[in-house]
Amino acid sequence: MAISIGEDIWWVNLTGVNAYIVDDDVLTLVDAGFPWSGRALTTALDRIGRTVGEIERILVTHYDIDHIGALGHLDALEATVYVGRQDAPFLSRQKLPSLSSQKGVFQRAVDWMRAPCDLPVDPIDDGDTVGSFTAHHTPGHTGGHTVFTSETHSAAFLGDLVIEYGGRLIPTPWFICEEYGQNLGAIRAFTERTTPFDIAAQGHGVPSVEGGYRRLRACAEQVENEG
Repeated sequence: MAISIGEDIWWVNLTGVNAYIVDDDVLTLVDAGFPWSGRALTTALDRIGRTVGEIERILVTHYDIDHIGALGHLDALEATVYVGRQDAPFLSRQKLPSLSSQKGVFQRAVDWMRAPCDLPVDPIDDGDTVGSFTAHHTPGHTGGHTVFTSETHSAAFLGDLVIEYGGRLIPTPWFICEEYGQNLGAIRAFTERTTPFDIAAQGHGVPSVEGGYRRLRACAEQVENEG
């Protein structure tokens, strides 16, 4: 189901993970769920009067099976995928995740579940812009994890920088991060440099439709106090 969380922004709850549809200068999909999420995404688009073929841009916050899994399973999808430079080779299978971390081992173990992504992949760096979105490199959960903000939509698409739990934003658990300490630092750094926003659209849990920056700031302050 597609739930409106702001003008021209819809939240798609894919059972355990979120994707977002944004009517920007072109129709944009933020993250794509599991390999089996294709039908749910297609249904969500249909509910708002759009189709998969109308998507022209895909913003991927990071390479994890629950965020990129459906990319090879969406018929009629012809869009450029923007993903953090460090994660881009994994998406296109030019490189495999390292076996030196628990995260990399898991990523390799489940990669067989997704179909090849034959879409054009455009690596994106910190500060790059595409449409109304600005990319912010926020490493830790993965090496190339990227948050996308849009002042036009007063929204931040946070990926797995944080998760929502009990109405609060908290750091993503250590055991699913590549570098947990780095992720904590990324929360603080991003919060300090970004401009305030209303909508906090993270990858897991219920997104905030107002006061999103305030909630993220509270998370960053807790990280700082506990550090």
